[in-house]
Amino acid sequence: MKDKQVEKLIAAEAKRQREGLELIPSENYVSAEVMAAMGSVFTNKYSEGFPGKRYYGGQINTDAVEQLAIDRAKNLFRADHANVQSHSGAPANEAVYHAWMEPGDTIMGMELSHGGHLTHGRPGTISAKLFNFVRYGIKDIETGELDYDRMHELALKTRPKIILAGFSSYPRELNYAKFAEIGNEVNAVLMADMSHIAGLIAGGVLANPFDYGFHVITTTTHKTLRGPRGAMILSQGKVSNPLKAVDKTKENLPTLIDRTVFPGLQGGPHMHIIAAKAVAFYEASQPEFKSYCLDVLTNAKALSEALMKKGIKLVTNGTDNHMMLADIKTSFGFDGDVAEKTLDRIGLTLNKNVIPNDPLPPYKPSGVRLGTPAITTRGLKEEHMEQLADWIHLALSHHNDETALDKIATEVKGFASGFPLPNDT
Repeated sequence: MKDKQVEKLIAAEAKRQREGLELIPSENYVSAEVMAAMGSVFTNKYSEGFPGKRYYGGQINTDAVEQLAIDRAKNLFRADHANVQSHSGAPANEAVYHAWMEPGDTIMGMELSHGGHLTHGRPGTISAKLFNFVRYGIKDIETGELDYDRMHELALKTRPKIILAGFSSYPRELNYAKFAEIGNEVNAVLMADMSHIAGLIAGGVLANPFDYGFHVITTTTHKTLRGPRGAMILSQGKVSNPLKAVDKTKENLPTLIDRTVFPGLQGGPHMHIIAAKAVAFYEASQPEFKSYCLDVLTNAKALSEALMKKGIKLVTNGTDNHMMLADIKTSFGFDGDVAEKTLDRIGLTLNKNVIPNDPLPPYKPSGVRLGTPAITTRGLKEEHMEQLADWIHLALSHHNDETALDKIATEVKGFASGFPLPNDT
């Protein structure tokens, strides 16, 4: 590479990833094949429009690769349609909102401090300025059970046009049947933001909202799907020509969404990323991907139990998915920002995170969020989770002891070197 500054930074990041362990539950490692597709000649091509309906010439291969990604996504999730053009998760959610809603309409989503995402109604976001968000939350902090009775009351009172299931930091599985029952009573569109757990749904180890009558699923394509950074929107209904207007009905959601993604919110799709999505969907359809997903859940359960055994308080006392939320303030007396920096210091990467009803601000919250997708991709198994919990507990218990942290960092580096990155050559 002629640009030595960037070359040096790429090498430094590769070194950081090799010598540490990634515990942020929204991160993962892509295969060499996915990475190759991202760096392919498809990055040179403009392809505004849809397969067979483009505004530029020279589309024979772009049409084929996008249709391949669409078909593979539909098969993975048992959907009538897939829009694979969304650049990331936030605009994917925005596309669904704008496809179905009018300014001032109501959306019901999860309370942010209880696990919801920024795009589920955080004040200051574009969607929160345009739409009215009402929120449900956790009824029992110890079990993580949502307050479905309150959700029902709120739905009857506010008549939301979309009821949104999904989360950014919730360690339990949702009761999609309850969502559907409430949504159907008020004739709402049932939307699931499955960005965190889409891979686990594709792998068949967590429930698929479509099996419970949901109309739309949005998801990023990285995280547990192990694809490129991007997103897609899956929907049920009639697939029509996206260049022609259709009536605003639930049956027409696939076309309404297509027309909102383009030309509503974005122009040319990133064809190199769509090619990489197609590769990731192929990989997710293979038998070994289900084995991976099972290992993700097994590792998460083992890690959560090992942490709790050491006296670390976990929100909802465990996990049903790939992530856990630790109450650092209760466990150690300091905030999650200190914990994040301490664990970064020894080569274990996670992120500070608010916990339900957190009295502390988001930039210095009470908790941290961690998970097992990336370490499972590296090859870690159930028997390694006790060691991880030991390092976490020891480092946080000695967060002001540089000698102790140096020793742990050396141990982590030596351990991590035994688990190569999947795209190492």
